Amino acid sequence: MVLEEQILPYYLKVFKLFIVITIISLTTFFYLTYSFINKKIPIKNNIINISKGEGIIFVIKKNLTEISIVEEIYFKFYYLFYKYFFSNIFHYGDFNIGNNISIFEFLNIISKPSNILNKITIIDGWSKYDLNNELSKYFDNFTDIEYKDILADTYYFEKDKKFENFYSHLKKYKKNYLDKYKDNNFFSKYSENELIIIGSLIEKEGLDYLDKKIISSVIFNRLNMNMKLQIDATVLFSITKGKYKLNRNLNFNDLKINDPYNTYKINGLPPKPISYVSTTTIDIIMENYKTDYLFYFFNNSLNRHMFSINFKEHRKKLNEYRNKK
Repeated sequence: MVLEEQILPYYLKVFKLFIVITIISLTTFFYLTYSFINKKIPIKNNIINISKGEGIIFVIKKNLTEISIVEEIYFKFYYLFYKYFFSNIFHYGDFNIGNNISIFEFLNIISKPSNILNKITIIDGWSKYDLNNELSKYFDNFTDIEYKDILADTYYFEKDKKFENFYSHLKKYKKNYLDKYKDNNFFSKYSENELIIIGSLIEKEGLDYLDKKIISSVIFNRLNMNMKLQIDATVLFSITKGKYKLNRNLNFNDLKINDPYNTYKINGLPPKPISYVSTTTIDIIMENYKTDYLFYFFNNSLNRHMFSINFKEHRKKLNEYRNKK
C-alpha cells in the first residue's frame, strides 16, 4: 500500500507531462499547418497547365519555385487531407492562378474546372462555313452545328471544354430562350422549325434592326397571300449550300435554278434554315411588326432597302433606281 502511494504521484507526473507534451505538439502542429496553408507561394507563371496523369508533387515542382523537400512532403499530406475532407481532386487543363496566393487557394483553384474562359460570338446570318472557321480556333475535333439547333449569340466556355459539352450548352440555351415565347400567337400557325427558317431569311436580307422588322413584315405578308417569297439569299444558298462564299453577283439565270431552297421557284418557305439566327431576330418575329409592304429591293446608292406596297410602285422605284445608275 505504501509502495502504491509512492508510485501514484509518479504516474500522475508522467501523465501531466504527456498531456503538456501532447498539447504543445498539437499546438505546434496546427500552428505550422495554419502557417503552411496560408503561406504565399511563389508561382512561376500566372497561367499554369496541368496535364492528365500528373501527380500533385509533379504539379507543384513544375509550377512553384523555392519550395523545400519538407514543404513538398507537407504539401502532399495536406493535399490528401484536403481531398478527403472536401471530396475534391485537382482537374486537368489551364488555370489562372494569379499572384500572392496561398496553398489553400491554390488547391481550391485546381480542384475546380478551368477558370480560364474562351468566348465565341456567333454572328447572326453566319453560315456553317463561317462558324466552322471560328470553331477551329478552339476545338481540334468538332462537327457541323445545324442551323436549327442553336441561336446566334455570345457564349463563354471553359478553355479545355469538350466540343460535345459546348454544343449541348448551346442547344440548351436555345431551348430556354424559346420557352419564354411558347404561348406566343406565332406558334398557332407556324412551328419552331419554321420560326428558325423565317429568322434565317431575315438575317440574310436585313441590314439593321428596323430593316429586319420591315423585311419580317414583308415575309409574313407574302406568306399570308400565298405569294412566292423571291428572296435572293435563298438563291445564293441554292448554289453554295452555305459551304463557301460565292464571289460574284447573282444573275438572271441563277433565279431559275430548280432547287428546294430557291424561293423564286418554290411556294412558301425553304425546307430548312439558311443561316444561324440571333435572339434579336427571334424577338423581332415574336413582336409581329405590321406593314403593308409586299416588295423591296436594295438601293446601292442609298445603301438601304426600298419598300413598296404593290408591284406597280415597286417597278416604278426600281426603274428610277436603274435609270440613275
